[in-house]
Amino acid sequence: MMKIKGILASLALVGLTKVVCAEPPAPSLRHNISEICAGASCQWEKFAECDGFIEGINFDEKGNLWMLAYLKGQILTVQNGKCEQLGEVSGAPNGAKIGPDGNLIIADRIGGIQSVNLKTGERTKRFPSFGVAQFRGLNDLSFAQNGGMYFTEPYGSHAIEKVGRVYYVGPQKDAKPELFYDGLAFPNGVAVSADGQRVYVSEFAENRVISLPSKTTTNSFDTPFIFARMEGGVGPDGLTVDAQGNLYIAHFFAGEISIFDKLGFPYGIIRLPVGAGLWTTNLTLYDGYLYVTEAMQNIVWRLPVKTVPLK
Repeated sequence: MMKIKGILASLALVGLTKVVCAEPPAPSLRHNISEICAGASCQWEKFAECDGFIEGINFDEKGNLWMLAYLKGQILTVQNGKCEQLGEVSGAPNGAKIGPDGNLIIADRIGGIQSVNLKTGERTKRFPSFGVAQFRGLNDLSFAQNGGMYFTEPYGSHAIEKVGRVYYVGPQKDAKPELFYDGLAFPNGVAVSADGQRVYVSEFAENRVISLPSKTTTNSFDTPFIFARMEGGVGPDGLTVDAQGNLYIAHFFAGEISIFDKLGFPYGIIRLPVGAGLWTTNLTLYDGYLYVTEAMQNIVWRLPVKTVPLK
């Protein structure tokens, strides 16, 4: 005991006792949601009202908004605050992203991966199956910086039957889907980290987001791990990443967006307005706003943010 006191006394002489005894700041003090929201408060506004369980929201390079009506098999665009259908009704489009070629690439629960010409509405089947087997039902997709694509196959899986899968397609013209990860509990939304090293997957039935090493990772620390845990609601749905590496999560049946930095520390949550629905399904960043699809009332909400989207 005397020896320990002597060591502490010596440290005190050189001003090191603070370093030894100080506790790290609480995670809740690392960030504040005001770092994300522009203005004095996080104020939502209604941008458009549609129908058919909306999700898969995107903006093309001309600033046109595109999304999906899952239950109606529609591709929608918003013109002057009104939703208009593009092309014919088909399948059950579940998730979408604007591809490197400018087409809308869709993860369809029935038809697999499809490509949509945004001028004509024509749909082309790209990957209707995995080898000779039909997909069990696709949900969402995301593009990596190298042009490779990740997409999720959740249907048939849940918290007890963890048979959900994530696939990868390389950027080569002749690339085919390959199994990326399996054994997941309803893998839903998917996004690639800002540095391209990790792939975030919403493990919906476990109410958490997991982080997986990407196909092109150069990091030596390459183990999958739990990146974020949700509270309440059912589970995380759509994901998006900003230029700083922050992850935005649409929390389904919670009516809120959760935001985490690239190390997994929370900024906090942003709830939709009082009276809004709880089915937050998807989200995207564009031109100073965070846009969110809510599928219970089928409303697109937006609020001004300081952060910018990942290019």
